[in-house]
Amino acid sequence: MKLWQKNESSNSRVDFFTVGNDRVFDMMLAPFDVLGNMAHARMLASIGLLTREEADALCAELKKIYKQIEENEFHIADNIEDVHSQVEYLLTAALGDVGKKIHAARSRNDQVLVDVKLFLRYEVELLVKKAEQLFFLLQQKSEAHQHHLLPGYTHLQLAMPSSFGLWFGAYAESLVDDVEMLRAAYTVINKNPLGSAAGYGSSFPINRTLTTQLLGFETMNFNVVYAQMGRGKTERITAQAMANLADTLAKMSMDACLYLNQNFDFISFPAALTTGSSIMPHKKNPDVFELIRSHCNRIKALPNEISMMTTNLPSGYHRDLQLLKENLFPAFGTLHQCMDMAMLMFENIHIKENILQDPKYRYLFSVEEVNKLVWQGLPFREAYKKIGADIAEGNFSYTLELAHTHEGSMGNLENAAIASLMKETILQFNFGKANAAINDLLR
Repeated sequence: MKLWQKNESSNSRVDFFTVGNDRVFDMMLAPFDVLGNMAHARMLASIGLLTREEADALCAELKKIYKQIEENEFHIADNIEDVHSQVEYLLTAALGDVGKKIHAARSRNDQVLVDVKLFLRYEVELLVKKAEQLFFLLQQKSEAHQHHLLPGYTHLQLAMPSSFGLWFGAYAESLVDDVEMLRAAYTVINKNPLGSAAGYGSSFPINRTLTTQLLGFETMNFNVVYAQMGRGKTERITAQAMANLADTLAKMSMDACLYLNQNFDFISFPAALTTGSSIMPHKKNPDVFELIRSHCNRIKALPNEISMMTTNLPSGYHRDLQLLKENLFPAFGTLHQCMDMAMLMFENIHIKENILQDPKYRYLFSVEEVNKLVWQGLPFREAYKKIGADIAEGNFSYTLELAHTHEGSMGNLENAAIASLMKETILQFNFGKANAAINDLLR
């Protein structure tokens, strides 16, 4: 069954090629297709294309389908092209001609658009909540290890003293900016495209404001041509936000791989969280972090993949856009899994203490000794030259005493201020509005 099919049958090879993996990814859209249908039915009743009784009957059946989806009892039949066709088929089977009325004033184009927007909105909310969990774990570790020093590096050369408080806290604050980018993507996502039809609107006097309210969108894509043009762009913006989050995880994982290396030996993990070698009995490999790094680097490529798939497409719908789902949709699950595994590892991390007492790290304190001379009145450039000469002549001496008190330094982490930034950013999403609307629709 195809929503566009008339009396002619299409070539089976064309069917196979054009449908591709759509059924697989359409299953991820199924609950959102039902929600879009419910809002559309109520709107059709408001303008007289359906009676109130017909709309009620459609919504009752759609709620049954929604429950089937929740209970994993919903399937797209092999002879049915996509989720939109399957839902309409079920409505028609249950309600006859009333089921056939559901597609009035709508195209499959704006139907899939609203499905995708609702799906992305839902997935972004889940990502934000997971990122918040990781954020608070990193802040907790930052507070717990604020006095545990480790070397800081530039160019992978010893630079200045750092601390695990700074290290954990840095990645926590990075997540604040990542969530801010997800908020920007959410703003783009949270606009209703339903009613744009095939991209040129409808001659029916549809009420797009009503469907916007029923589905909990903040506003709508007003221009119907742009509503269609936004497909691909919305996915790319979402992918870019995901790529930023993935970048934080990848860099953090690379640090963990280095710090676990025996030549660094700053951290360790229980043996059960590492892997071994088939030939070297001493090995405890950071496979979890290596895989997080690789998965996240793949996600960082997503915006470019989507951009290349939509390059030079003119306005209007094109079947190229169907393939975006194959690249983007699985990335949400991957990113969730990476955050889950990062939390598992950091919940069980062991931090080595007194690392900087090893004399090989003595030059980390060169700037500290320069600053002491500056406090005594020596101009900075002269103090710099003196300490440099002491190092060159083998006369450098130092202490492990540190006095870093300014905002954001190891002695003043400002974790509470960073937590406030995260809280303010998350509040701006206003997830409650969308969720309340969906709950009302399903009631």
